[in-house]
Parts: sequence; structure tokens; C-alpha cells
Amino acid sequence: MNLSIIIVNYNVTELLRKCLSSIERFVQSVEYEVIIIDNNSPDSSWKDLATEFPKFKFIASEKNEGFAIANNKAVKEAVGDYILLLNPDTEFEDYDMTEILDFANSKESFGCLGVRLHDAERKFLPESKRSVPDMFNSFEKLFNNFKKNTSKSYYRNDIGEYEVAEVDVVTGAFLLMKKSIYEEIGGLDEKYFMYGEDIDLCFTLLRKKYKNWYYGKSSILHHKGESTVKDLKYLEQFYGAMQIFVDKYYKKQKPIQHGFLSAGLKLRHTLEKNKIKRDSN
Repeated sequence: MNLSIIIVNYNVTELLRKCLSSIERFVQSVEYEVIIIDNNSPDSSWKDLATEFPKFKFIASEKNEGFAIANNKAVKEAVGDYILLLNPDTEFEDYDMTEILDFANSKESFGCLGVRLHDAERKFLPESKRSVPDMFNSFEKLFNNFKKNTSKSYYRNDIGEYEVAEVDVVTGAFLLMKKSIYEEIGGLDEKYFMYGEDIDLCFTLLRKKYKNWYYGKSSILHHKGESTVKDLKYLEQFYGAMQIFVDKYYKKQKPIQHGFLSAGLKLRHTLEKNKIKRDSN
């Protein structure tokens, strides 16, 4: 089998339905399977989808152990040569999957691949192509968001959104790689509950001399924000994940950068937390 599509669901039945329908429509000329693992959603309506999509495999987790653990569990069930980690709040829009797999097969030391993501208003999502976080581009992102057209910019603004180019990091909303390599590197780091695990995976591939690719010739819709409530819990998870990454790769190796990055994360977290509290009053 060519491809195993892995989807972790949590409480987004209607978005998942649209995602699965788009797979049926657009993923053609490829031998594939779809594995959906539900992370113990309070809304059990996702179970109805098993009858709507009988060719797809549904797995129910007894508890929500996080995005990384769920993906790793599902990948163990996969039989495809390639796996595609796919968010349930995404939708395919073209028939390019065969072309994408041919591209991946043509590249030596292929690590992973991501495509061009846009939101429901057709706005390009810059997290589609990124650099590995370091002291300079992280502060650029956290506090300035300058659109510097350099390869060091966090969102790789030197690469056009429709281009095909080698990059450091792609988003876990659509992340393609060989199953054998996923297993070789140990899959997603299960210390991450949600957020950050895609950055860590891509950086691990780079450290093992694999090459990661941004494939801007193909696009998918990402209903960004519709499945995530930007509340205090979200902030804890997001900035907690970023701190895990900083501690893992900078604490011992680059202590000065670690100190600056940790301070920046803490400051930005505090600013956003205070804003939410003010807005709720």
C-alpha cells in the first residue's frame, strides 16, 4: 500500500466529516488507507462517521493522552509505505497526491513534506514553511513579526508560497514521511501533549541528515482556529510545548540562548494571559 493517512480527532465531528469526504473525493490513483483515532472526545457523535465511511478504520482511545501519543498508536496500525499526519480540520482541494508521492520518491534522503495551507478566507498560513526556532527568529516571531525576506526568518519569507523548496520545518497539519523513517526516529516525542511535536520531529530529521520539503504547488484548506479555543488552557499547552523544545535542544548545548528564549517565552505568555483576563472582565 502506498499511503496511510493518520487523523487524530477530538471533538470536531463536523470538521472531520468534511475532511474524510475530501479524502474520498481527491485522493485517487493512490492505494491508501485512513486511520482515525479519537482522543476520548466528550462529543461521541464521531462514532456515526464509522457507518458513513465504512472503508476507513476508526479507533477509540480510552483517555486523551495527547496528539503525539495518539499519532504514534495509529501509526503502529498503518501498513502504507508512507504515512500522512493530517489534522481533522483540513480539507483536500486537488488531486495532487500521486504527484506528491512521486516527488517524495525522487528525492534522496527524503525526510518529510508539507504543502501550502490556507484558511477559509483563502489567506495563506505562514506556518506552512518555517525555520527551526533559535534565539533571533523566535524573538522576531514573539515580539515583532517583521516580514524579513531572509532564510533565517521564522516563517521563511524568502520562499514564495507557491514554490517548492527545501525547508527546516513544516506543519503537523499535513506532514508526509516514510513510515520506516518515522519508526526509525521513534515517531513523535510523547513529552509533547499538543503543539511543538511537529517542530521537534522536523528538527530530529534534520539532525539525522534527512531533508524536509515545502511543496507549494499543492494546497489544502485548514480551518485554523475553528477547532481551538484560544483560552488560558491553550496558552499553557502552547507555551509549555515551546519550553519543552527549548529545554531539550538548548539548555545544555546553548545555555545563553536557552536563557534568552525561556525569558522571551515567559514574557510573551504573561502578556497574552493578561490580555485574555482583561478581555474577559
